[in-house]
Amino acid sequence: MEFDLNKILRDNIKKLVPYSSARDEFKGDATVFLDANENSHGSPLPDSYNRYPDPLQWEVKKKLSKIKGVPPQNIFLGNGSDEAIDILFRAFCRPGIDNVIIPSPTYGMYEVSANINDVEIRKVSLTGDFQLNIEAISENISPLEGDREGATKLIFICSPNNPTANSFDREDIEIILNNFNGLVVIDEAYINFSKQKTFVNELTEYPNLVVLQTLSKAWGLAGLRVGMAFASEQIINVFNKVKPPYNINVVSQRLALEALNNIDQVNAWIKETVAEREQMVLALVQLPFVKKVYPSDANFILVRMNDARQVYDYLVKNGIIVRDRSKVMLCEGCLRITIGTKEENVVLLNSLKEIK
Repeated sequence: MEFDLNKILRDNIKKLVPYSSARDEFKGDATVFLDANENSHGSPLPDSYNRYPDPLQWEVKKKLSKIKGVPPQNIFLGNGSDEAIDILFRAFCRPGIDNVIIPSPTYGMYEVSANINDVEIRKVSLTGDFQLNIEAISENISPLEGDREGATKLIFICSPNNPTANSFDREDIEIILNNFNGLVVIDEAYINFSKQKTFVNELTEYPNLVVLQTLSKAWGLAGLRVGMAFASEQIINVFNKVKPPYNINVVSQRLALEALNNIDQVNAWIKETVAEREQMVLALVQLPFVKKVYPSDANFILVRMNDARQVYDYLVKNGIIVRDRSKVMLCEGCLRITIGTKEENVVLLNSLKEIK
């Protein structure tokens, strides 16, 4: 199916003249900066925080480019992946007119962002084994030809999925990519813990593909709020056009650069997390009140229990916080449990064993 970005881009974004910061206009080296109305004396802090950060974070993108095998111009950095999600709605979906498809259950921020931007959500339930329902997704797509009445602009696919922890069948995702002329947004926040291959390497194959990743999970940088979007240069230009001028601060850029030098440490953490995940599954299935532990490709597991709320409340009283997902579609009676350190996992299991 032929993909044309201009057909799904909002008219006001096509006409938008983005804010041009002083650092956008300047290229090259300089020693005197009198262009941005900064405090030239410095700052009260030890480092030089008086200067605005690189608006396009080129040093971080160059480092990521070497790690991900993607050119820097195909990378967008946002204030968490949530910024990239919000920009997708604002750039492509006309409020009160267009719609998006969200396989459900999944990460809740897609729905929140849709509601903030007044965009219709079409939830399509996953199958009983937590896979994509391709036929139902197809039936819910409003074609671009009916543009005046509203069209389906985005399909969000979180794989590995949150809260179900499983990866979706790759062939199913490829079917959607090949047959949908809007954007397919694949959220790979948990891809480092999965055996599945990333779709980042498929950008040249699918012009309608956007892949989201983050430094919050495997990289352990949730406090920095640095999210990534990978897409064609044409789509990345739209992100850069819509984003605030200096959306990633100086501290986050510097610390992200430093962290990206420690791939071996991150890989060791991933290996340890996956090993602990397998041990946790073996231990949890032995508990009498546990009905099922679902297969996981993430750094968490979904566990169905006899009385999930009672177990949740008991753990809270013991200072252990997990996530109650028992009211979520298809996750009735389930708790979502993040894989902690070996010591944290022992504390959790010992507490669970005390439940009568």
